[in-house]
Amino acid sequence: MTTTHHLGDATTDAPEQPSQRIGLLAAWGRYPIVVAEELKRQGHQVYCLGITGLADPSLADICDDFQPIGCAKLGAQIRYFRRHGVRRATMAGKIHKVAMFQPFAVLRHLPDWRCLRVYYPHFILGTKDRKDDTLLGTLVGEYAKDGIEFAPATDFAPQLLIKKGQLVGRRLSSSQWSDICLGWEMAKKLGELDIGQSVAVKGRAVLAVEAVEGTDACIRRAGELCTAGGFTVVKVAKPRQDMRFDVPAIGLGTIETIAAAGGSLLAVEADRTIVIDQARVVELAATRKVSIVAVHDPAVDRNTRLAAA
Repeated sequence: MTTTHHLGDATTDAPEQPSQRIGLLAAWGRYPIVVAEELKRQGHQVYCLGITGLADPSLADICDDFQPIGCAKLGAQIRYFRRHGVRRATMAGKIHKVAMFQPFAVLRHLPDWRCLRVYYPHFILGTKDRKDDTLLGTLVGEYAKDGIEFAPATDFAPQLLIKKGQLVGRRLSSSQWSDICLGWEMAKKLGELDIGQSVAVKGRAVLAVEAVEGTDACIRRAGELCTAGGFTVVKVAKPRQDMRFDVPAIGLGTIETIAAAGGSLLAVEADRTIVIDQARVVELAATRKVSIVAVHDPAVDRNTRLAAA
């Protein structure tokens, strides 16, 4: 499942949309809160299902209706939205995938019959994979069978997508641009295989790559391996990113983790990365001496910067 940018203001209003009932499937983090607040600001009625143990209870004070529910209660989730006349929904927040690999993971979540039927090939038979896109694509497909279409949360809050530019920090050196270019290439390959979206690099050497453990664990591992610090973290969208789910996101926690691990630069993909609390993130990054840059294509952007120098 949080930054700012030079080219675009965090307070920019999202385009107004006709008022309607919107379903929100909320998991961990502040992202669902920001989405719910924006939906209410636009005049929508928000019916929220908060994943038990993950969703922030404060969502109950924001949404028109809030119901905690288990992540494996697929049938109950669909019935809830249908009962409240929801035909358009969105999802926000993170589900920690590592929990899927604990003993008896599926049964511990007490799945209902519909969840068992849909995900039986993934978790019991093993005939289908458990990649993020596969699991989430199956989820939205099942909702669609009951007339509930998922839309990207950024359709309602496009201002959360970071714009191109250097957000904070000193002008990047040639070696930092080289590390961004390498990290970008590696991260895009990981994303194409649906493995992860983040890579830590220093001196054109890959220190750590993200897999099921998540971005923060990847960054911490880079810090353990590179005790000299000063490394770069690159986080990108997948080449065929479905903006309805698993969109790369950064926040205050990301900056804290990079700083604590000894990293000095975070590079993200412009217009395809979500940032929350942008002004606070930039302030924190400046304090912790972590530079942030958002780029579309690091090779092109690097050449443009060098030509302008």
